[in-house]
Amino acid sequence: MPNIGVPGLIIILIIALIVFGPSKLPQLGKAVGQTLAEFKNSTKEIMDEVAEEFKLDDKNAETKKKK
Repeated sequence: MPNIGVPGLIIILIIALIVFGPSKLPQLGKAVGQTLAEFKNSTKEIMDEVAEEFKLDDKNAETKKKK
């Protein structure tokens, strides 16, 4: 995906301002921020669960080797 430069970002913000209006932009920004924060938390939880499962699998493999 190509990088969006400063001119591209300015054009996107101007279009958003025209489409949504100045009163809706703060609400829209807040909603996007909350969505990204929730996505980040969910991703972290999933990664923690996967890491814990790998640890359990490694521990089970070690106990099987000892027997």
